[in-house]
Amino acid sequence: MWQLIKEDVSCVFDRDPAARSTLDVLTCYSGVHAILFHRINHWMWGKGFRWPARFMGNIARWLTGIEIHPGAIIGRRFFVDHGTGVVVGETAEIGNDVTLYQGVTLGGRTLSEGKRHPTLGDNVVVGAGAKILGPFTVEEGARIGSNAVVLHAVPAGATVVGVPGKIVRCRDKNVKCFQLVREKAIESSQQPFDAYGVAGEIDDPVELLQQQVAELRAELDRLSEKKAC
Repeated sequence: MWQLIKEDVSCVFDRDPAARSTLDVLTCYSGVHAILFHRINHWMWGKGFRWPARFMGNIARWLTGIEIHPGAIIGRRFFVDHGTGVVVGETAEIGNDVTLYQGVTLGGRTLSEGKRHPTLGDNVVVGAGAKILGPFTVEEGARIGSNAVVLHAVPAGATVVGVPGKIVRCRDKNVKCFQLVREKAIESSQQPFDAYGVAGEIDDPVELLQQQVAELRAELDRLSEKKAC
């Protein structure tokens, strides 16, 4: 437990240039306060102390503005930047080195029991205001852009933007990702962290679709003219 807490504090310096000292992080970062509460609450949840865990989780929400259900499973070096409005559901699972920004929801879309919330792989970054809804997996190294609404599984290394979320970038040469994106867009894997889930310029998927429709219309016009001749 102590080692987990040390890592949760130290990882802030790698992901937020505004962090100046350990005292600064311990006293001024609501995301750190939230994960410290959660480590204890999750331990109580696992030991069967369900009501105390929920009660302390509610206290943590009042103090930090971040709601993490004590049943959620969270890996090492988890960081919530800014934090206000973040919601993590009961059956959510989060891997190592994951970063969430303010307003993120890891939610469910059903009232049935069992797995209802998403699973995030290692090194996932979720931008401000994004909603990931459902019991699917966002695989390792994926990036979810700000305000995206993700309703389906995301392959490793993909960048998703828009409502509903669409894949617009693939890291390296992930074949599964390229089969979904259908665009020749590659991000370098050299940059280990992308603030707010988006690296560099991102094309508007609606604009890309409109461009493709225009190209198809032009091709149809060309074929019609050729047939008329």
